Parts: sequence; C-alpha cells; structure tokens
Amino acid sequence: PQDFLPDLTGDDWVDNIKEVREQAAMIPDDVLVVLIGDMVTEEALPTYQTLLNTFEGCDDPTGTTDSAWARWSRGWTSEENRHGDLLNKYLYLGGRCDMRSIEITIQHLITNGFNPGAQKDPYRGFVYTSFQERATKISHGNVGKLAREYGDKNLGRICAKIAGDEGRHEKAYQKFVSEILDRDADGLLHVFGDMMRGQIVMPAELMTDGLDKNLYENFSNVAQRLGVYTAIDYAEIIDHLVKTWDLEHIEGLSAEAEKEREYLCKLPTRYRKLAERSMNKKKKATEDEIPTNSFNWIYGRQA
Repeated sequence: PQDFLPDLTGDDWVDNIKEVREQAAMIPDDVLVVLIGDMVTEEALPTYQTLLNTFEGCDDPTGTTDSAWARWSRGWTSEENRHGDLLNKYLYLGGRCDMRSIEITIQHLITNGFNPGAQKDPYRGFVYTSFQERATKISHGNVGKLAREYGDKNLGRICAKIAGDEGRHEKAYQKFVSEILDRDADGLLHVFGDMMRGQIVMPAELMTDGLDKNLYENFSNVAQRLGVYTAIDYAEIIDHLVKTWDLEHIEGLSAEAEKEREYLCKLPTRYRKLAERSMNKKKKATEDEIPTNSFNWIYGRQA
C-alpha cells in the first residue's frame, strides 16, 4: 500500500499530501460513495477468511496448518488485506469523508457477517468465490476508470492495482472449479445450477452505519447508476463462467446433470434480457429526476 501513498518521513510530505487532496477533490460525491462502499467491503476481510475456513477439507484447523489449502487461505487473506488498508488511508488523506461513520459501518458489517449459502461445501464455496472475485474486479476497475476521467490519476492507479489482484484471485478460484469439473462434473453442475436458481449474495449486503437501514441498497443504486456494477455485469459474469468452464462441451453426464448443463448454458441470455428490462424501467422512471440519498459517509451530502 505504501507504494501508492505519500511518504510522511520526507521533507516534502506536506506538498505530497496537498497533491493527494487536490486530486481527490476532483472526485464527485457519487463516485466517492461507491469507492467508500468498496472499501468497507474490503475491510470486512475477517468475515471472508472465516468463510474459507468453513469449507470442509479446505480449512486451516490450527492456524498454521501446512496443507496447500491452508497456505492458500492465508496467502489470499494477506493479499486481500492490502486492499482495505490502501483505500482506507487514501480516503483518510483525501479529507472529504466522515471516517468515524465509515469505521462504524465496517464494525457493524464484520459484526453482522454474511452468509453466501456455501453450506461448508467447497464446491459451493469455489463457485461463489469465482463469481465474487470477478464482480469485485469489475467494480474496482470501473471506479478506477471514473477516477482517471475526473483527474485523480493516483486513485486510478490504486483501483487498477486492486482490480489486478482480484483478477489473479478470480483465475485461481475458477481453476479450482475446472479441476473439480474434471473429477466430478455431475456434482459441480448440480451445485452451480442450484446456486444460480437463487441469487448470489453480495458480501456487504448487511452493511449499516447505525443510522441508515437501507445503506447497502442506497450504495448499490449509486453504483448501478454510475455503471460501476450493474445487473448487466451480473449476467455477463454468469456468461463468463459458463464459457470459462466450457459447459457447452461437457460430455458423459448423467441425465440430471445434463438438464443442469442446459439450464446453465441458457441462463446468461435470460439474465441479460431481465437485466436490460429492469435497467430500462429504472431509466424511464428517473428520466425527469435522478433519485438521491443522503450518506453519512460524506457528512450527509446527497449522492
């Protein structure tokens, strides 16, 4: 993280902080809200490591277990830890956020936890992480693009770096699933199909600042309006997973697994149509006036 932050031990540290704040001042409040929401999500990392350790056979029972899975879990966590650290310090130095409100949100989110429905099953767990890492990569990448458009090159670099980490993690989890498909395609397809009949739970859905009970929904609406993470992205992630795992060409399945394969292969088109319909409906509803909400993260300003 320090590679992207001012060195406060240098003689020019005041000028360096001024430069950070000058660039940060160019970011509109709606982009700032999405960035804060992404940072809060990253800071709830203890919850996600807890999740990994519920996967049967892939856990770290001692905390220093020398199995490949345990080493992966700790290594993944150590890399993910950098994301929240860096974004938190950037927002603090930028001077435009109510850091106390943000810290309260982080504490509530870790306390509330989240349940993605993995059921201790590594099949479910790795399908979930394959999806979620890609979603996170998309969100960070799009915030970075907006930051560069508004003139904050430093934030653009930060978000691009974090998105790159998420991209590497995404590929690892998707490789895990590919290996499972080679060994137990029937079992994996049953799990994947069952999960897609529900809704992928976003890790920050239980966020609250202690005042706004609809904080996640309000944050999510801003992200959707800006095009940072949308219903179309959700559909395209499903399409990406179907293609990455080459579900179109899997053979030797049971009759039940074949039904799941057909369902999954058709799902991206169906979701995309539903997403387009939903987004067009919202667009028409807000043509005259864009709805805004007050966010305590930014001292009650509207976004």
